[in-house]
Amino acid sequence: MNGRRRFLLGSLALGVPVPSLLAAADPFALGVASGYPTPGGMTLWTRLLGLQAPVPVTWELAADDSMRKVVRSGEALASPQWAHSIHVDVEGLEPDRWYWYRFRAGGAESAIGRTRTAPAAGAAARRMRFAFASCQQYEHGYYGAYRHIVADAPDLVAFLGDYVYEATWGRELVRSHGSPEAFTLEDYRARYALYKGDADLQAAHAACPWIATWDDHEVVNDYADDLGTTQFPSGNFLARRAAAYQAYYEHMPLPAAMRPRGPRLRLHATLDWGTLARFHVLDDRQYRSGHACPVPRRRGGASTTLDVAQCPELDEPARSMLGSEQEGWLAASLRSSSAAWNVLAQQTRMARWDQKPGPGRSAWTDGWDGYPAARRRLLDLLSHDAIRNPVVIGGDVHAFNVAQLKRDFDDPASPVVATEFVGTSISSYGPSQERLERLLPDNPHILFTEGRRRGYVRVDVTPRRWSADLRALETTKVREAPCSTLASFVVEDGRPGPQRAH
Repeated sequence: MNGRRRFLLGSLALGVPVPSLLAAADPFALGVASGYPTPGGMTLWTRLLGLQAPVPVTWELAADDSMRKVVRSGEALASPQWAHSIHVDVEGLEPDRWYWYRFRAGGAESAIGRTRTAPAAGAAARRMRFAFASCQQYEHGYYGAYRHIVADAPDLVAFLGDYVYEATWGRELVRSHGSPEAFTLEDYRARYALYKGDADLQAAHAACPWIATWDDHEVVNDYADDLGTTQFPSGNFLARRAAAYQAYYEHMPLPAAMRPRGPRLRLHATLDWGTLARFHVLDDRQYRSGHACPVPRRRGGASTTLDVAQCPELDEPARSMLGSEQEGWLAASLRSSSAAWNVLAQQTRMARWDQKPGPGRSAWTDGWDGYPAARRRLLDLLSHDAIRNPVVIGGDVHAFNVAQLKRDFDDPASPVVATEFVGTSISSYGPSQERLERLLPDNPHILFTEGRRRGYVRVDVTPRRWSADLRALETTKVREAPCSTLASFVVEDGRPGPQRAH
């Protein structure tokens, strides 16, 4: 990173106003990105830095990497109201092929990004590769995992939450936010600018289209719907949520239709990859019921672990992780799917994780264990034969998990209805491996767990087989650390449940 660019990003991180004259340094210092590919197009994104007035930005999309065969172009206005971000929804392209794009403003030109369209609706796509990742606390380490994702040449990246962290936590930090906890729109904008200045993250965004959902740290730890922490009563918290949601939209390659309205942003969506796969992207933060049996005088879950026998509220049927409207939308999306694989892209571990060794059971209220009735409704839905090959992917817990999802976790004979893969974090510190292994006997449906390593999951999908590689970095303390496959699992068409690959 050159000195002028470092100064620009550092100033943003510290909340220092950046004079417009610094636009000459590199207004495209946050890179480019694309997302949400359809058979005929995708969304292109960038955000310009160092500007105050509205600025016209031209964009070009070409059929070649030298940008000589331009097939679409246009102009968009980068306005200060949306932090000079650009979201261009491109249409009318050929399905199932790669394209290249760039932006220009004044005399400045962005890097060239690579993107692609999805296969045509009803097309029998034979193969796709995608990676999924989550939880990239900037201060905990470098984003070396993205270098390996780029080398894997995926068709798509799915990011599953905690793209930024609102606050500092942990010890032995590798780098610094350079600013206190984010509360205001300007705070969140600066935090995103700092994160998106990372060269490895930029390269991954420029390599292929992304889809994304959020978890809690894009706003504040363990929030639930309109409930934050004690110091933010409902009204004030919604103002904070509105600021965080706007900054999220401004910095992610989301379609223009997802532009937020105050504290509301419809993020759940579907993406079809021909007849091979349908991705159901879920939002389990914005609409969820409040946490069961909350700690007195404190809102939010705050990672509370409860003895289930002491909290009958946990099992109330009306409690929902997704909200009733999104539950209905997901049911309709699954039932209408003709895809060979139905991928539920969501934030956290869905399999039950009993944290009380021996008799009895405890539940972590901020995950699906805090919403068992909602989980049963979803697993009952996934058990229907008409819904082919459901696979749940998630993040949040900073550890790899591979699990059998059952309708009844208490019954060893209960049939497996779906497979779950949870990725570890990109950089955020993980849990104690000793504790994870100590709890495995109480969770026999969890076939694999590993919290010591950071990384991502690489998935290759064909009509007959799902192959997942758990990719683990040697360290996040060094930017160019090596990466290896920790374990591999497969799921066969028509046979729910993961099998260890040999």
